[in-house]
Amino acid sequence: MLRITDTLALDEGEIALEFLRSGGPGGQNVNKVATAVKLRFDARASRSLPDDVRARLLARGGRRVTRDGVVVIRAQRFRSQEQNRADALARLAAMIAEAAVRPARRRPTKPTAASRRRHAQAKRRRAARKAGRRAPADEEW
Repeated sequence: MLRITDTLALDEGEIALEFLRSGGPGGQNVNKVATAVKLRFDARASRSLPDDVRARLLARGGRRVTRDGVVVIRAQRFRSQEQNRADALARLAAMIAEAAVRPARRRPTKPTAASRRRHAQAKRRRAARKAGRRAPADEEW
């Protein structure tokens, strides 16, 4: 089980890991060892995720979520396979933990009387400034 929050955990059977060869530094090791990790998590089919968390994860996943609702994370920051595996799982956990936070409900508010007065005064000052730029009305061109 991959623990996300106190109340949310993922079954590791729902997470598919694939190991690939990684680019970047590493000498001959790069050509021999598959250290990069591609993690796939089918969020749409997951039974571990509550519906509201799933919806937020799919909405906020960006380009890491496919059209089919699969979260794909590629980790190749480290030279060892185990560190990249841990990095990919941590990034998935962070994404889901972020989606698990319910956004605060917006309470509609009205402007205060003082802010309406300030706004009206600013409009009058701006109008007076612009009126001062105009030519007097009694003169003709």
